[in-house]
Amino acid sequence: MTEAGERIAKFLARAGVASRRDAEVMVTDKRVKLNNALVTHPATFVAEGDIVTVDGAPVGLQRERTRLFKYHKPEGLMVTHKDPQGRPTVFEKMPAALPRVVSIGRLDLNSEGLLLLTNDGALARQLELPANAWVRRYRVRAFGDLDATAIAALAKGITVEGVKYGPIEAGLDSRKGDNIWLTVALKEGKNREVRKVLAHLGLQVSRLIRVAYGPFQLGTLPRGVVEEVPSKVLREQIKQPPAA
Repeated sequence: MTEAGERIAKFLARAGVASRRDAEVMVTDKRVKLNNALVTHPATFVAEGDIVTVDGAPVGLQRERTRLFKYHKPEGLMVTHKDPQGRPTVFEKMPAALPRVVSIGRLDLNSEGLLLLTNDGALARQLELPANAWVRRYRVRAFGDLDATAIAALAKGITVEGVKYGPIEAGLDSRKGDNIWLTVALKEGKNREVRKVLAHLGLQVSRLIRVAYGPFQLGTLPRGVVEEVPSKVLREQIKQPPAA
């Protein structure tokens, strides 16, 4: 840390409490205290020796080894630690023996499939960055008329409602009536990217399943099950090996 310390959201992410985004929400919800004083702004800095609590529980920087988990997320769950609308979240469904984890990227409420979880907030941030060029691969069921030319053109990128999306690879797997199955691969993973882009092309997504995130595959992992990635595999796949 610098002499001024580090921002509270970054501190909480490194401690494995939540992603930076969710940590900022915790501050807004008045759940975080620094040296027994309520934290009211996400620009608050934590210095060496400071005591941070969330919901009254002390937070210490993670000392255990970095761990990575694969989770087969069912539809109908929010990827957040606390939903203001009271909807069920993935973290409420985690096994009791699992350490506190944060998600690497997100899947929206109605999406399903592979969600990576880690106890290391810094690793989560690293693996989310588009600069890492990790491909997110999806199987998509959609309704509508398929324009093969427009689908092929996605490889050059597309702008939808002022938002520029990078290259997307999409291919037709099967068709039954007006329902089609596509395989879609992208590197950015912006909010609801697949749904928005396909809607722009006149296709209504009825099911979206993430089957791969970088080198990690959903495979035959049953729905709702969590499986740890072996440390050896994690070290091999991550450019910056996790600390022992």
